[in-house]
Amino acid sequence: MNTMTSSLFPADGSRVELDIGAETLTEVRVVRVAETTVTLSLPLADAQLAVGAVVVLRWPAGPRGRYTQQATVRGTEENRIDVTPLGDPKIEQLRNFVRGGGGESILLVRADDPQRVGRVHDLSERSVRAYFSDVDLRPGEEMLLRLQLGDDVVQFPATAYRVAQIRQQVPVRGPLVTEMVAIFEQDERQAKIIRRYVMRLQSQARREAAAATALAEEALAAAAAR
Repeated sequence: MNTMTSSLFPADGSRVELDIGAETLTEVRVVRVAETTVTLSLPLADAQLAVGAVVVLRWPAGPRGRYTQQATVRGTEENRIDVTPLGDPKIEQLRNFVRGGGGESILLVRADDPQRVGRVHDLSERSVRAYFSDVDLRPGEEMLLRLQLGDDVVQFPATAYRVAQIRQQVPVRGPLVTEMVAIFEQDERQAKIIRRYVMRLQSQARREAAAATALAEEALAAAAAR
């Protein structure tokens, strides 16, 4: 079993970031590091973390970026949780923290279950948030996800660690849909595809925003000259 007593992990009293899927808690305090578990104090007592949920801890790694550590929630008590690591800490380079996209089709494949098609809400190199209808999901479930990103297709094993039932509101109030946040490990080739795709969308959005601003300024100048 992996331990969390490695010198890589912050000492008691340190602050870490905790990604719980739908949100990231930034002022999480390390209460105690034991041989196979660590106790954390959360800033929000109602974080709604269930035993068995998969979370991600992050803390600084100097100029290289930051460490990231997947862990499983083993126990909860008020605003404190006990977690056990999944694997060893890894380095996330700062250049990899890109997130974007939205609207792309995503295929969910599970053993002995029909394939499901959903829509991406946002995507990064290590996680995706997507919506599905008529699907039963539980945190911790394993699956294969496949996405079409422009001319490229990426697919990867993933783990659901945040699942919620929400009601469609846009464009009109509609049925309940399942929101899933899944995490995955990418090989560098697919990571580059995702990074390039997201950064291309971000660049396009900046160009469109600049063009809209220029048109608005021209209209204001023309109106002032009358």
